[in-house]
Amino acid sequence: MRHDVLIVGGGVAGLSAATFTARAGRETLVLDAGGSILRRNAHLENYPGFPAGVNARLLLDLLAEGADRAGCERREAEVTRIDRADDAFAVETAGGDRHRADRVIAATKNAVDYLPDGVDVVDRGKAFVAVDERGRTGVPGLYAAGRLAGKPHQAVVSAGHGAEVAVTLLEDADEPFYHDWVAPTGYFTDRGRDLPPGCEEVDDAERRRREDVARELMCERLAEPHPSEQPTHPSLDG
Repeated sequence: MRHDVLIVGGGVAGLSAATFTARAGRETLVLDAGGSILRRNAHLENYPGFPAGVNARLLLDLLAEGADRAGCERREAEVTRIDRADDAFAVETAGGDRHRADRVIAATKNAVDYLPDGVDVVDRGKAFVAVDERGRTGVPGLYAAGRLAGKPHQAVVSAGHGAEVAVTLLEDADEPFYHDWVAPTGYFTDRGRDLPPGCEEVDDAERRRREDVARELMCERLAEPHPSEQPTHPSLDG
């Protein structure tokens, strides 16, 4: 199957980007090898919206759930090669799977060996991808987000940059200025305006319904300790 957007990496940047592209109606696939560095965090205390902090593994689960609810497809796979083939990108995995995509977002930590020719890699002790101010690489249709693009490693920075890169991708795909905003009834239409791309208006009953769903979901997700073990740095294993 050919996807509109393929995202390499299911960490904070990749999941944030996937949420925006999927909500925009783009067929989005995330391929994740499962190595997000955030899982090593003992307790994440600087992510907005969680005044007392949040379990880092739980945050990743919530981000993944948000991407799923937006319509994103996620698979566990290590991407080993990306090539530009005709009018699309050809993506290969370690398991031998092949995918095609119109556009690709690379959101791995520092892995660059799978990237196609034409990508400018910068060595600063670790490998980063040179991008413009909106996350575009030197290969048209290929973007880099988060740590791989040289952004600071804090989770909120990666999340924000993933979203920015996704919006950039949508704009490059000839999507008019993209909002992704739920507004109250009449906010636009009562002023004689059409709804902008990515916007919807909801009445009070629908607003209350969505708030109830969100509150119930968060109460359920936060009711019990996260079941995963605290990972250590790979150098300490064994």
